[in-house]
Amino acid sequence: MGIANILQIVVMATAVVTILLILLQQRGASLGAGFGSSGELYTTRRGLDKSLFQATVVSVTIFVLSILSLLFIPS
Repeated sequence: MGIANILQIVVMATAVVTILLILLQQRGASLGAGFGSSGELYTTRRGLDKSLFQATVVSVTIFVLSILSLLFIPS
């Protein structure tokens, strides 16, 4: 198994993890909030929501870096 195969597995795994993490996050504001009907548009992330957000950022970073490294590794 070469490094290219390992990176392809990492890309696939982080893609699935990123999708799951995004789907687990709570919805931000509803459609009506964009028109001013909601009182709170800006909220701080706390607890599990903050942890999910940070895990999503890490997952996306690994995903992007692994794709970029695949571009520079000769097949």
